[in-house]
Amino acid sequence: MVSTEQAVGQVSLVDLLDRLLGTGVVLAGDVVISLAGVDLVEVRLNALITTVRADLARPRGARR
Repeated sequence: MVSTEQAVGQVSLVDLLDRLLGTGVVLAGDVVISLAGVDLVEVRLNALITTVRADLARPRGARR
């Protein structure tokens, strides 16, 4: 049997994704590959990941 402390500490992947997408997630990062002090490749990532509710996606006044 699973104790209460273990049950509270464990979060399923589906629950985690639901929480993150429900509130939104911002990802930001930079990767630079350089050789001898010269930048060869620079990659920047800026992303906002969130859900769009069906009632917000529809234009106002539109019917189903």
